[in-house]
Amino acid sequence: MSNIYLGYHFTIEPKELGSEILVAELGEKAFESFTETENGISAFVKKDLWDENILDDIYILQSEEFKIEYTIEEIDQVNWNEEWEKNFEPIDVDGKCHVRAPFHPKTDAEFDIVIEPKMSFGTGHHETTHMMIQHLLEMDVKGLKTLDMGCGTAILAILAEMKGAEPIDAIDIDNWCYLNSIENAERNNCRHISVYEGDAALLAGKSYDLIIANINRNILLNDMQSYVDCLNKNGIILFSGFYEEDIPFIDASCTEKGLTYVKKIQRNNWVSLKYVN
Repeated sequence: MSNIYLGYHFTIEPKELGSEILVAELGEKAFESFTETENGISAFVKKDLWDENILDDIYILQSEEFKIEYTIEEIDQVNWNEEWEKNFEPIDVDGKCHVRAPFHPKTDAEFDIVIEPKMSFGTGHHETTHMMIQHLLEMDVKGLKTLDMGCGTAILAILAEMKGAEPIDAIDIDNWCYLNSIENAERNNCRHISVYEGDAALLAGKSYDLIIANINRNILLNDMQSYVDCLNKNGIILFSGFYEEDIPFIDASCTEKGLTYVKKIQRNNWVSLKYVN
């Protein structure tokens, strides 16, 4: 496979909410890296994985609530580190958790997480990751056997270990995420995180006290029974990756399977829900 990429440069109005939704939708396609720009985002896809219909079912591009235009360019040998050094800013979550790149100075935050910033999902910039961090910050997870499902860069698994959770399984279906999660776990001196490449089929026979599932609505609904089957009694499950209007679908599935609703966190139109078994 070649290292030639196509860069889609989107201008978005309104920018903040539109960018979050567009990145979420593109992330379900072959796009593997994103950078924020002054007027929107740039999204990158390997030319070998591209086809001319790649944007056909991107819902937000058809929405009258947003004005989105884009240009395309072919890029050879993208240097992601260079791209992100130009665009990545450190993140502070509630004054307790600092997410930064290796080239940012260390702060005195209680939880200092270093992530190699090659993509936006999992860096903390995305609303869903930010909310999951908030959930974890207010929880006592010491000694909890934990699953980070759809781990992305493993930022949530890393924070869970920093707060005392162990052992931790981090799973992602994407090979790049699998490899990057291993790198980031090592970068943050984690000793209790095991990273796996795959999907919910890997959960057979497993059991957890805490499940963190930051994916999208359809996958969550499809795999809900697998999560519930491996959640220990009195276990906790955190969901995100969907919008406020998706809550009735998620809640109905959880309630049907015996989970009890505890709390909701919301940022813009994105939400994160906490349930117990």
